[in-house]
Amino acid sequence: MTDIVDELKWRGLFAQSTDEDALRKALADGPVTFYCGYDPTAASLHVGHLVQVLTMRRLQQAGLRPLALVGGATGQIGDPRPTAERTLNDPETVAQWVTRLRSQIEPFLSFEGENAAVMVNNLDWTAGLSAIEFLRDIGKHFRVNKMLTKDSIARRLESDEGISYTEFSYQLLQSMDFLELYRRYGCTLQQGGSDQWGNLTAGLDLIHRLEPGAEVHALATPLMTKADGTKFGKSEGGAVWLDAEMTTPYAFYQFWLNVDDRDISRYMRILSFRTPAELEELEKLTEERPQARTAQRALAEELTTLVHGADQCAAVVAASKALFGQGELGELDEATLGAALSEVPHARVTELGPLVDLLVEVGLAPSKSGARRTVKEGGAYVNNVKVLDGEAAPAREELLHGRWLVLRRGKKNLAAIEVTAG
Repeated sequence: MTDIVDELKWRGLFAQSTDEDALRKALADGPVTFYCGYDPTAASLHVGHLVQVLTMRRLQQAGLRPLALVGGATGQIGDPRPTAERTLNDPETVAQWVTRLRSQIEPFLSFEGENAAVMVNNLDWTAGLSAIEFLRDIGKHFRVNKMLTKDSIARRLESDEGISYTEFSYQLLQSMDFLELYRRYGCTLQQGGSDQWGNLTAGLDLIHRLEPGAEVHALATPLMTKADGTKFGKSEGGAVWLDAEMTTPYAFYQFWLNVDDRDISRYMRILSFRTPAELEELEKLTEERPQARTAQRALAEELTTLVHGADQCAAVVAASKALFGQGELGELDEATLGAALSEVPHARVTELGPLVDLLVEVGLAPSKSGARRTVKEGGAYVNNVKVLDGEAAPAREELLHGRWLVLRRGKKNLAAIEVTAG
């Protein structure tokens, strides 16, 4: 790629900018300081945030200087959602979440060298600001009629819920962030999702009013969507979080492994750091042999390594293979096996009965006669070992880590039995 703008466009990461030619010139003249903000409205970032986090990483690798803002102030309010007011969290909780989000973002950026990243918190310049100062110094420069035209505000005004003044004022706070970062760090570019476009441009307008002659820019990335119309970043269990305690590394890996073939090429370009040539080869393999899921596997391994580390990625890959008979289940550590089995149908029992009963218990067979037929046809496995006697009961010595049996029907239908103390 000749420059970062061309690469962003090729990867599908360039939705719009305030002035593309001016942005290209600013980047060519270098060096540019930019920022992206994240509000701690939950205890973790989710995979939807990865677009912005990885775009920050990409821009830094291209020579730009990143400011990663975790909003200790804006996180106490929250950007208006399209349908309803957010629940306000207490300042102590938000402060804890600021620390957690910072620790999730920091590994993606470099804090050394000429374009070393800086973590910032907008509570630093709002905590001591009085309401009168805020209204006089910031609110004076906003026109309510223009604010009402912003998409997020307009949708809420049309809803039965309406919008509170608290959330209506969010745009002023985010705009003040850009102004402060411009003054403190020489920040001239704000990056964000296209749903933030109104807030991004409001920050530019505020800087132009208070800093005449300033050249500042906004760059928006497209919102990630799924081909089936469902929301990106959601699984059957809800949001896919970056925190390993909220979404296990195994579940995180499986989320990417199960990406729809219609989406994988787009997701690869947006999220992977592979070269265009490598990505085009993976796209070709997907077209030729979609059942191999080569691209999904490549993206799952790359992102799991980035988010959870190489060791965790190796562990979940081993678990994924072992569950389907391509590795030794007994070699998996208890935590990894437990996380993997939590993602498949499972049942808890106090005693191990005949295999046919267990197959029915976990839903791998509709009835005992159906279970016997599966066994007779050679399609029943316990801990990856084919079982031909359905009336035989697995022994406690077969339990993995003294707790689990992995049952499989055929090649792909998995379930687990957990033996409890009663």
